[in-house]
Amino acid sequence: MTGLAYADRRGRVFFDSTAEPLADGGALRGARADELLPAPPGTVATMLPGRRPLLSGGRVASRRTALAALLPAGYTRLLLPAYAPDTTAPPLPLFGYTFACVLEGRLHVAALRTDRHENWKPRRFKNGVLERSIRRRIERDPKSRVLAQLAVCAREYGCFTAQNVFLEAGEAALPASPRCNARCVGCISELGVEAGIPSPQIRIAVEMEAADLARIALHHLERVPDGIVSFGQGCEGEPLLRPTTIVRAIERIRAERTNGTINCNTNGSAPKALRRLIDAGLDAVRISLNSFRAHVYAAYYRPQGYRLADVLESIRLASERGLRVSLNLLTHPGVSDDHDELIATEDFLRSVPVDMVQTRTLNIDPEVYFRTVGRPREPLGMRDAIRRIRECGVRLGNFTHTH
Repeated sequence: MTGLAYADRRGRVFFDSTAEPLADGGALRGARADELLPAPPGTVATMLPGRRPLLSGGRVASRRTALAALLPAGYTRLLLPAYAPDTTAPPLPLFGYTFACVLEGRLHVAALRTDRHENWKPRRFKNGVLERSIRRRIERDPKSRVLAQLAVCAREYGCFTAQNVFLEAGEAALPASPRCNARCVGCISELGVEAGIPSPQIRIAVEMEAADLARIALHHLERVPDGIVSFGQGCEGEPLLRPTTIVRAIERIRAERTNGTINCNTNGSAPKALRRLIDAGLDAVRISLNSFRAHVYAAYYRPQGYRLADVLESIRLASERGLRVSLNLLTHPGVSDDHDELIATEDFLRSVPVDMVQTRTLNIDPEVYFRTVGRPREPLGMRDAIRRIRECGVRLGNFTHTH
């Protein structure tokens, strides 16, 4: 039997093996053994203030604070914590809350290992290593606005792709656009006051110049022969709103170097703009979406001047033009594994070849998300959802790989 993992008001973690916690998979239920694994290195236990754990039999664990786990990269969440909120419970910040419990005296989480990549393991730098790398790189190009922004992202946000610019490794960030044409309910760089919580990042305020972007990319590809340079980062808006600048940057890069991969992370809202980037030499695209159903997509993304149909057209275009196409699928138990959602997912993936589906835990307060898109009618379980995506003949993982 699973036991309750909970927190006290000071955030200290305790186990109670005599109480069986419920999980939320769109419907309240117990966690199955095949949905649990020992908390992997890098897991962060986090208390959920103003929320009491729900136990089997419909009981509430009074005077105990619900606990969740935040997973390291390479794992996909399978279940949410189940709790009863107090009337004064504050909104939860933008993290991926995963069900946690105690089993055989150890903290376990509802998760599945879905990818492995050395470059995406939690990083612990020796004192001064990252700072020295940042300082040396900026000294070589002191007027670069791109590097100035990436230094903030590397230090304050712990962004791997920003850090890679200075460490000269893997996938490197090229933020370009301060504007966006979506108003995502869980936007990590710009939220309205009505959200009740701050965004974890501050969106870039300047339109980066093509020459600056190309210069950073060329430096990276000179030192990382099989590296990736990527437009469209968490600190910016939508890169397809700046097609002319990005086209010019791509043309400058390819005029000097043919190695490596030029990638664009995008919401896929503007197929015509994407076509321009492809014509200029774009190699890969990673298109984000939370659903293959129009009403669920619109409820979360709140698109301005485009529809899910435009996103799906962009995916088709990139696939037909031979790009390496990845889908950045924002997953949430009870939504991504709903019967109707899986039918829509399978229909699209069987009709349009893509190279990879990257499952991403959607970082949001679960109550906010369910209020936004609705509770499921028939949740089938995230393990089943992942299996069915794989059966479409699509590689499933969490990272962009160079090979």
